[in-house]
Amino acid sequence: MNTFHDMLWLSLPIPAFLIDPGDVVAEVNPAAESFLNASVRSVRGVPVFDMLAIDSPIDDAFRRVRVDQSSLFMNNVDVGSGNSAPVRANVQIAPMTGMPGFVLVLMEPRGLADRLGRSLSVKSAAKSAIGMAEMLAHEIKNPLAGITGAAQLLSMGLSGDDLELTDLIVSESRRIVKLLEQVEQFGNLRPPERKAVNVHDLLDRARKSAMIGFAAHMSILEEYDPSLPSTFVDGDQMLQVFLNLLKNAAEAAGDTKGTIRIRTFYDMSLRLRRKDGTGSLPLQVEIIDDGPGLPPEIAQDVFDPFISGRENGTGLGLALVSKIVSDHDGWISVDSVPGRTVFRISLPVAPKDD
Repeated sequence: MNTFHDMLWLSLPIPAFLIDPGDVVAEVNPAAESFLNASVRSVRGVPVFDMLAIDSPIDDAFRRVRVDQSSLFMNNVDVGSGNSAPVRANVQIAPMTGMPGFVLVLMEPRGLADRLGRSLSVKSAAKSAIGMAEMLAHEIKNPLAGITGAAQLLSMGLSGDDLELTDLIVSESRRIVKLLEQVEQFGNLRPPERKAVNVHDLLDRARKSAMIGFAAHMSILEEYDPSLPSTFVDGDQMLQVFLNLLKNAAEAAGDTKGTIRIRTFYDMSLRLRRKDGTGSLPLQVEIIDDGPGLPPEIAQDVFDPFISGRENGTGLGLALVSKIVSDHDGWISVDSVPGRTVFRISLPVAPKDD
């Protein structure tokens, strides 16, 4: 292939596989390497059915494409690599011009587009929550303070069941105030003061805080890529993100002793379109727990405000996490099945000094 074709192949944002007449992998692009979690050298010459598990009669599809010399589409099929849970994807198979018997397989994971769309909707929902927070703080917190004070004055001359009722008024009023203060975080969050930061330093601080606090009953394992360059974030705000995600993972385990894995790696396949152009998000941070997984009914909306899978949960922690990540031009996603929940944050590299 000439230089242009090389660049085109390397630039494809979705996994692409070149399959020879014997259904053996001849070539894969970088996005496919990332999907397979394997290098192109290790997959060349391997039967495609040993590398990809597609919930569809793929061998018959290859035969039809080769015979008819026309493209074939398969929508909403499950595709797995053996190294990760299957993903829902659209698959296109096409004959290679000038290469008899060779077929090109393009795979477009639907989850990526769906999550990117949800990321934009979450940002809009967070803006609505900000306006609501300002109204609630002004209209509700002051009357609640009066109710709490009145109940405390009444309790001085009461006893028995009557005293229990005033104590209930005070405790519930304080609980509502605490909820409102959490909602206010959306409105009070200052714009990020971004600078070059070593993401592993932030993760170590978050891990140490977690181990002596809310995650003392958990095992936290590190799988860091030491070659990662610095990212470009507000260190305090991103530390809050990591702490919230670790707390979420610890609470998912309940009282049982579970394991949390913190994984970092480099992946160039994700690029987001922003107002100032297209930005690459190659720095990946994954926080993985072995808890029961997210309830299916909320899994698609877990970053929306007031969506929670825990009893008495406010549904604000992950919404705040999503807002902070979005404010840093990053991206957050989640994959969850029973026994494995993965929150993945994609961040930009710090710009080089001139």
